[in-house]
Amino acid sequence: MEGVPDGSDSDRERLVSSLARVGELGREDRDAIRNLPLVSRDLAKGVDLVRVGERTSQCCFVLDGFLCRYRMLLDGKRQILSLHMPGDLPDLECIHRDAADFSLGTLTPSRVGLIPHRALVDLISANRRIGAVLWRYTLIETAILREWTIGLGRRLAFERCAHLLCELTARMRQAGLATDGSYQLPVTQTDLGDILGLSTIHVNRVLRDLRMAGLAELRGGTVTVLDWQGLVDTSEFDGTYLRLHQPTGSRVQVPIS
Repeated sequence: MEGVPDGSDSDRERLVSSLARVGELGREDRDAIRNLPLVSRDLAKGVDLVRVGERTSQCCFVLDGFLCRYRMLLDGKRQILSLHMPGDLPDLECIHRDAADFSLGTLTPSRVGLIPHRALVDLISANRRIGAVLWRYTLIETAILREWTIGLGRRLAFERCAHLLCELTARMRQAGLATDGSYQLPVTQTDLGDILGLSTIHVNRVLRDLRMAGLAELRGGTVTVLDWQGLVDTSEFDGTYLRLHQPTGSRVQVPIS
């Protein structure tokens, strides 16, 4: 891992913007977040930042690329538990854990900012509003995990994939990473299978069916939503579980029903 001694001002501004999407932050709150120690690192694809059973001392803020939390079974099968894009804090809960119960790795070449647990604990102790925003963030992560559990347990493969694309579209647009229903999703069909609990062949078939139904397509690492309302209706998507906060004056329109 290549490291930069101190993250740039733009990296810190991205952290401020990310948390401001979760809850209201005043000027003093924003300044306190900007003062957090943050070290940026460039990572290759397939690098683990956290492994099951490890005790960690720093949290990860995704600056570029895609990461996932996952678990490996003894037979080598992988279940992806969550997908993380720029603006996410995928291991925030580790602040209060003696050992991680998941692994966190890169799905693509990525850049992350690392923040010491001690600095975050001190910030939360000194600033109740920031503490509430971070708590709200973990609640959103838990709500996403519940939706994924419902999908794995009760949705058909076609509906499951449609729901995932709805969620990712909402999250990517809110993060400013999607344009007109199109965004980069440079993950493999194997990765999607490990999210959806499907074989690669089944994923290929479902993606073909979504395209033929005129709902969405994934081509060359780019997702294009062809019929948003149709995708929502097919998957019974209700994006209120994302609880995305729109700052006053924001022009970002998140397609949540």
